Amino acid sequence: MFFFGVNEACFHISVCHSCFRRQANPHRCAQCKFAYYCDRTCQRAAWDEHKQECSAIKKIGKAPNENVRLVARILWRIQKDTGLVSDAQLTTLDLLEDHLSKMSPEDLKELKVDVQHFYNYWPKKSKPVGEDYVSHLFGVINCNGFTLSDQRGLQAVGVGLFPNLCLVNHDCWPNCTVILNPGNQTALDASFHSKRRIELRALGKISEGEELTVSYVDFLNVSKDRQRLLKQQYYFDCKCEHCTSGIKDDLMTAVRDTDGHKPSADVVKAVTDFSLQALVKIEEARTKGNFHEVVKICRESLEKQDPVFGGTNLHLLRVLSTASEVLSFLQQFTEAAGYAQRMVDGYTKLYHPNNAQLGMAIMRAGVTHWHAGLIEAAHGLICSAYAILIITHGAHHPITKDLEVIRTQTEMELCLFKQNELVYRSMREAVLSDKPMMHAGEQIKTTS
Repeated sequence: MFFFGVNEACFHISVCHSCFRRQANPHRCAQCKFAYYCDRTCQRAAWDEHKQECSAIKKIGKAPNENVRLVARILWRIQKDTGLVSDAQLTTLDLLEDHLSKMSPEDLKELKVDVQHFYNYWPKKSKPVGEDYVSHLFGVINCNGFTLSDQRGLQAVGVGLFPNLCLVNHDCWPNCTVILNPGNQTALDASFHSKRRIELRALGKISEGEELTVSYVDFLNVSKDRQRLLKQQYYFDCKCEHCTSGIKDDLMTAVRDTDGHKPSADVVKAVTDFSLQALVKIEEARTKGNFHEVVKICRESLEKQDPVFGGTNLHLLRVLSTASEVLSFLQQFTEAAGYAQRMVDGYTKLYHPNNAQLGMAIMRAGVTHWHAGLIEAAHGLICSAYAILIITHGAHHPITKDLEVIRTQTEMELCLFKQNELVYRSMREAVLSDKPMMHAGEQIKTTS
């Protein structure tokens, strides 16, 4: 049993509300004009969850934020199931902690606004719900909700609440990961359909009696910042080994060591301050869609950072990540590949070896190298990513299946490259430019 709500921002028009796949021309719900789907198959699969939401959105003329819609979905589900919990359910929403008593006055004020928006949205014909219980649900979502990503794991598109997983405690270096498998509703044969599900997957061998843990925050923050985020969002003091011992903090703040000489503290502070300001400007330009400005700021930042920061410094890695992603979008793949490789080198020294985010980053770097024509490096990265994602996502996840196709393709191209690099380059250029393939001045005949 789980609940989810898709982000009301611009992502909702490019992501299927049923399976979270990105679509260039999705099918829109004709009634509420808010929900989008891959096709009518996905729409039918989502109708039981969407029908009451559809009517409510249509009545008020617009969709409220994802938390408001998630609370409504929860209550509709509870009322439909008459409050009963399935045998697989280990806890109830009533028993989950809402931490309302620990919220700051500002957070409580925002919560009350959401509660009011909920009542504006909740249909009059639906069963009345008390304000205390609605507030409880918003509090539960605030400290137990999971961010949902699109099918490729590239963009956060919504929020979900999974009661069983709320029982799993946090560790900054966990032994499990949580993955949303969107299932498959697109097959023509319904017997091949699979349901959307949340999966708790082990990252390695777990000893009998060992507690299962997941990470509530991204590990790529120094321990004091992770502790602050956890206290602010989840209201507890993290005392895991990595936080109490500051493990890898030195790598995350590393400075360049050239022949035993390190930059002065003043220089490090100046470049750190510059980096923080640059990251704000990068995000502003990115939000506006000014990608050439993003690249310009990234290049300026790297010029200042490279002589001062070590390869695992978080400020450097954040710029490298953005630069590689935006340059790939602009199809400047060669430069993007260089930054992506540096990013992967740094991530590999920081993340758990089976971290899902590390696997996704390596996959993106591999695809970037592939587009740049760097087939040897591309195939190596794709294989490394596959080795991680087969653990974190499993063989049946759409991301892993897509990656397996890419791995097969790059393996074929690598074999051709090793047999005859000139033929490979000629074939690649022909495919990219849609020209006849040439080798040694003669056209290469192909069959279809």
